[in-house]
Amino acid sequence: MAGNNPTPTEYIQHHLQNLTFGNHPEHGWSIAHSAEEAAEMGFWAVHLDTLGWSIGLGLMFMLLFRKVAQSATTGIPGGVQNFVELMVEFVDNSVKDTFHGKSQLIAPLSLTIFCWVFLMNLMDLVPVDVLPTLAQKVGAMFGADPAHVYFKVVPTTDVNATLGMSLSVFALIIFYTIREKGFSGFIGELTLHPFNSPNKLVQALFVPINFLLETVTLIAKPISLGLRLFGNLYAGELIFILIAMIGLWQLPLHFPWAVFHILVITLQAFIFMMLTIVYLAMAVEKH
Repeated sequence: MAGNNPTPTEYIQHHLQNLTFGNHPEHGWSIAHSAEEAAEMGFWAVHLDTLGWSIGLGLMFMLLFRKVAQSATTGIPGGVQNFVELMVEFVDNSVKDTFHGKSQLIAPLSLTIFCWVFLMNLMDLVPVDVLPTLAQKVGAMFGADPAHVYFKVVPTTDVNATLGMSLSVFALIIFYTIREKGFSGFIGELTLHPFNSPNKLVQALFVPINFLLETVTLIAKPISLGLRLFGNLYAGELIFILIAMIGLWQLPLHFPWAVFHILVITLQAFIFMMLTIVYLAMAVEKH
């Protein structure tokens, strides 16, 4: 991909590089032509491929479910309506079994998370060279060097995307905690647990220790949520890339790994959804 006859290292690096747009110190606002240029653009650079695919797949999910909802019938439903109803019922039952607070947001949020993450994960089953090669041809039509056209198609293999979603969940955790328990209750959870004592002086001595432990626990939730999804999908994509490098044996190895990976991408979407529900349920529970 990085040239006519790329080395294995160049091939892997090219596939793992995002299409990055940002403000370069020398070239101004532009698309990075290498990993080094992408790094020089700094924190505010954006990954166009990650944004494009994640937004596009999110819109596809919303339009599909909206169309099914508008055309739903009480008679014999079609295959798509059956599938959508199954998904809604599955997520609704998961929420009812785990979240015992009062909120009209949790069920739609959980459904969106599961379907959206699943669709983004599903892109990992597209042969690794198909869309990047197409992107190179489109870039060449506009005068770009194909070797400098990068294109990743699995948004969840970008840690920026997974951490972005998990930070959104983190914001909801803080919001629901303060809404249900008040700001004083939120501070109390950070300072009065897990160690407590009826003696006020002893309890005051425990406050710094409690604050440290509870803060680490709180911050670990979004980090673990995002990194778990990223790590599993990144590893899966890397294996697909390595299989693609084998050549003659690519198909016999690609098919069984793809079948197994279907379980992985579904499981990771389910885990992300369930942990979100669990964390929000913990936020509204009163000790």
